[in-house]
Amino acid sequence: MTRTLDISRIRAICFDLDGTLVDTDDNYVERAARWLRPISLILPDNNPETLARRVVMVVETPVNALLGLFDRFNLDEALGPLLDKLHRSRGLAAVEEIRLVPSALATLERLAPRFPLGIATSRDRWSAAAILEAELLNRFFQSVATARTTLRAKPHPQPIIWTADQLGVPPQSLLVVGDTTVDIRAGRAAGAQTAGILSGFGERQELAEAGADIILERTLDLADLLLDEKIDA
Repeated sequence: MTRTLDISRIRAICFDLDGTLVDTDDNYVERAARWLRPISLILPDNNPETLARRVVMVVETPVNALLGLFDRFNLDEALGPLLDKLHRSRGLAAVEEIRLVPSALATLERLAPRFPLGIATSRDRWSAAAILEAELLNRFFQSVATARTTLRAKPHPQPIIWTADQLGVPPQSLLVVGDTTVDIRAGRAAGAQTAGILSGFGERQELAEAGADIILERTLDLADLLLDEKIDA
């Protein structure tokens, strides 16, 4: 694992939510796989999960593109209700179906006493709040930036800059943690350091190409790195 992270600079941490702390990505794949299972005999390798993951990623792309178009032309306020529906359609599993990423809770429990923590998510305010409350995560975070907290959304740097301000640090002292290139690009554009986590849809190569300062296999590796430096970096 190539490491260019300057730990001495980090004074606060900003987490993505889906795929980084909560395992919604796999939830969508499981749903799609159930729909595809009746035709599994004609699928490649007879494996509905493989095709399901591809389907989920393909469906996610045009929704992201439409959200980005609204964002670019500053149509957020005029199209607010539609935007809320789009944000929900791209990620709203029922709260009771959502699971924490393995070791996410242990990671937050270790990091919270040492670093101010925030969230920057593409979810709408309602669903983000519901997840944080259901999983008892509110206690760890001093700020939560959702889809319409700032005028522009990730990968624009505004949500990251806003989070840094809420946590009382300059963006250069913030570490942005996420599982997709959107998180990495937003963090880099804000001047923050970035950590890619391989717990969601992001692949190692694409996270590296987006400029992640470090790429970690597990969320828990982040606590090991920042507090104990026990992992092989």
